Amino acid sequence: MDRLRTIIAEFFLDLRAQKLRSMLTMFGIIWGTVAITVLVAFGMGFKRQMSVNMHGIGESIGIMWPGRTTKPWQGFGTGRSLSFTEEDLKLITSQVQEVRRVSPEYSRRTTARVGENILNPLVTGVHPGYEEMRNIIPMPGGRFINDQDNEHRRRVIFIGDKVKEFLFGQTDAVGRVVMVGVTPFTVIGVMEKKTQPSSYNSRDQDRVFVPSTTYQSTFGQVYLSNIIYQVRDPRRGEETAKEVRAALSKRYKFDPLDEDAVWIWDTTEFDNFIFYFFLGLNIFLGMIGSFTLGVAGIGLANIMFIVVQERIKEIGVKRAVGATRRDIMAQFFLETSFILGLGAGIGFLVSAGIIAVLQMVPIKEYVGVPELSGTVLAVTMSVLTAIGLAAGLFPAKRAANANVVDCLRT
Repeated sequence: MDRLRTIIAEFFLDLRAQKLRSMLTMFGIIWGTVAITVLVAFGMGFKRQMSVNMHGIGESIGIMWPGRTTKPWQGFGTGRSLSFTEEDLKLITSQVQEVRRVSPEYSRRTTARVGENILNPLVTGVHPGYEEMRNIIPMPGGRFINDQDNEHRRRVIFIGDKVKEFLFGQTDAVGRVVMVGVTPFTVIGVMEKKTQPSSYNSRDQDRVFVPSTTYQSTFGQVYLSNIIYQVRDPRRGEETAKEVRAALSKRYKFDPLDEDAVWIWDTTEFDNFIFYFFLGLNIFLGMIGSFTLGVAGIGLANIMFIVVQERIKEIGVKRAVGATRRDIMAQFFLETSFILGLGAGIGFLVSAGIIAVLQMVPIKEYVGVPELSGTVLAVTMSVLTAIGLAAGLFPAKRAANANVVDCLRT
């Protein structure tokens, strides 16, 4: 403990003796720490926002539509039209283990009226669980369709935020009545606003959702418009799509390789794109920050070589009175670590301030905002550790290996 106090005291004495040199060295460490922290934080924030944007349509989902056969199969010709029913949902869940959830979608456009406010939204009949697949979150005070609604064919309706604004303005919509065509429906929830750059048929903000059983009894529609399913592992999205098509091909007698018979939009391709694209981007940004911090590390190593040369006689005296090579090496290595740690600490504080300011800039919906996450700190600390070892080890070894006689002669 006494030895450590002595090393720290000598470190601060050297700082006072060489204020300008020490400040310039620490400035390099500070700037390098800020560069790598902010760049990696920006890359992580950009990745998160892109993920949110791309998942506006749903979380690891596949959407499929019935089409026409384009290949002959087992005596059946081409050009046959397919139509989905709710029996297909049971078939998919029983034969494709990777499917986590599945829901039908009945869709049609019809009028929705509240007083004199009349809209023509897409009315969609779905099962409970649809909201989790599609990232449809109810505003506080409301809810989505549940099992009881579907079982009892309740005339309840969940509406998009834009539909709510048009029909109800700034007033509360939950519990109010909407006339869908000539049928009254009670509003049970309103969707929270979300970013949705991609869609099919209509944006969720412009849609209204009712229980599938209620939809069937109201509009008399038997066949589904399309089916939506969620996979357990997004990395197996492509394989799951093939298994779903193969399961349906057994029932409808078509070639399982005939993609036009059942067209599937596999949104998990977005996840693979995001992973590899941002892996490359974050590596690139991390390398730029690492090069900046590496230059600062080279400057620190050069300064420590100069310090060793300036204190060469001190090293000789310490060795002559009993200090070991390990003692000398530890002294200079710790001094390097102190400079690096002090500069890095200030750099982290500056980075946190810059990130806090950037989070107030209205750019989140476009490129996200930097975030000082555990991953960012881990990357920065790893680079700092590597540079600290390189910048401190070589000057310390030179000091420890110096010849005692030559040191005293200097």
